[in-house]
Amino acid sequence: MSKLKKYNPFLKWAGGKRWFVKSYAQLFPNNFNIYHEPFLGSGVVFFYLAPKKSVLSDINSALINTYVAIKSDSEKVKRRLQFHNRSHCTEHYYRIRSGIKGSLYAQAGDFIYLNRTCWNGLYRVNNVGKFNVPIGDRDSIIRESDDFISISELLKHSDLNSRDFTDSIEFVEQNDFCFIDPPYTVKHDNNGFLRYNENIFSWSNQESLRDEVVKLKNRGGKALILNANHSSIKELYKGVGKIIPLSRHSMLAANSRNRGVIKEIAIMVGYEK
Repeated sequence: MSKLKKYNPFLKWAGGKRWFVKSYAQLFPNNFNIYHEPFLGSGVVFFYLAPKKSVLSDINSALINTYVAIKSDSEKVKRRLQFHNRSHCTEHYYRIRSGIKGSLYAQAGDFIYLNRTCWNGLYRVNNVGKFNVPIGDRDSIIRESDDFISISELLKHSDLNSRDFTDSIEFVEQNDFCFIDPPYTVKHDNNGFLRYNENIFSWSNQESLRDEVVKLKNRGGKALILNANHSSIKELYKGVGKIIPLSRHSMLAANSRNRGVIKEIAIMVGYEK
């Protein structure tokens, strides 16, 4: 766990994988050339593995630009966060949320500030692409765990891109490793799960992702895919890789008695353990 402590993820992200690296790190391959992650988010697995060379991408350009800014000049981003630390209040939050633009570093500082003070660390935009999450009850803008200098040094070895997952996975070559953590969407769902996620990641996206994974495998690449423990997902990846059941405790319910076990799966492709 030392790598996770050294490179502490600086964002909170829906579907974050801190639980996964704490309980299932043994599923990562023992060696690989270049690390790829096409659904970067808060980058928990990237920071845990701390690869010598990586290709990181996400369709969220504001997220990627935040990483680019820290890679380029983390001190400027930190100064922007210090400004927010002095100014934070409800009025300031909504003024920043309204989308006042500045330099790359100012925008990165604003992105981290909103992430740390919005409701539940949720990233959500409206139908015109504007961030619209209300203010939360947290006011810790500067954290003791922040080490943007070390993160900047790690990112110096990363190729950062804002692009679709299909364009990212095609760069995975022989003996590269790709960690794939898409939004979970399943087929023929009856409990609202599909309706909730369909606008984010459709079933046809899931099929396209599987097709890219097959191509990756044929090129000699390695991949670890996380997904919902659902019959449609298992059928989709049947014969593609080794399917391993995962479980974790949900922390979403306010009452601990209402918290249950969430079941997911990992699909190991191109390597076995």
